[in-house]
Amino acid sequence: MPAEPNTDFQELLAVLDLEATEPDVFTGSHPSKTPLRTFGGQLMAQSFVAASRTVSEHLPPGALSVHFINGGDPGRDIEFRVHRLRDERRFANRRVDALQGDTLIATAMVSYLSGGRGLEHGAEAPAVADPETLPRVRKLLEGYEEVVPGFVNAPHPIDWRYANDPAWVMRDKGGQLAHNRVWMKADGVLPEDPVLHTALMVYSSDTTVLDSIITTHGLSWGFDRIFAASANHTLWFHRPVRFDDWVLYATSSPVAADSRGLGAGHFFDRSGQVIATVTQEGVLMYFPNAKR
Repeated sequence: MPAEPNTDFQELLAVLDLEATEPDVFTGSHPSKTPLRTFGGQLMAQSFVAASRTVSEHLPPGALSVHFINGGDPGRDIEFRVHRLRDERRFANRRVDALQGDTLIATAMVSYLSGGRGLEHGAEAPAVADPETLPRVRKLLEGYEEVVPGFVNAPHPIDWRYANDPAWVMRDKGGQLAHNRVWMKADGVLPEDPVLHTALMVYSSDTTVLDSIITTHGLSWGFDRIFAASANHTLWFHRPVRFDDWVLYATSSPVAADSRGLGAGHFFDRSGQVIATVTQEGVLMYFPNAKR
């Protein structure tokens, strides 16, 4: 029998289908399953869609950089105001302000560039198992429902396949891990719209990028008392992505200091080419003497 449609995936597509309310102004909603604050990946993906709907289709994205300013209320819609900063034949720049009423939640800068052929090289993809041989993330959450209930109850619109132990399993085994490798793809049928394929990668880039900060120290969400919040997030887009096929998200943490940590890495396609580069700075506080 065919698998039941993933309602979380369908809700994500609906959330990314922004409503144009005025010229260069869009409204976006939230899915039915939400954390206490608007998920940063959702906010980034919606900002990217808003900007891209105002740009000529022939211009591919070059970079997206988002600063998170205030926590979003999942019970309210978000208004995305797009500011056209530059429009040329091969270049475009947009700023997107995400607001709830008079409160600025985040500001995104998005560039678009049609560069043409030139020099090419790239980082080497790590050697990992094929995604089809790895368990879905829900299988890895079995037995940890009371440890990481936020992960268990969160929406799962993306099919994740960890190529290493996730943080909670690693911690349960008493290990440490300085990197993170996760295969990802849409858990449903994606329309033939390059903006949506890229938007799902943007959404997914916020899911595991900070994990290596804590696993480097043998810690895990749920097992240890850790507070984390995204401060800023940047992606550089190198090649078009098909997010209905597997991509490998390989990240690590080059530095943590002053209760802040940096996660960085790349998305690779199945051929090993770098699709995108990601960095995220998070405010991260660890309370070693506090009990869960």
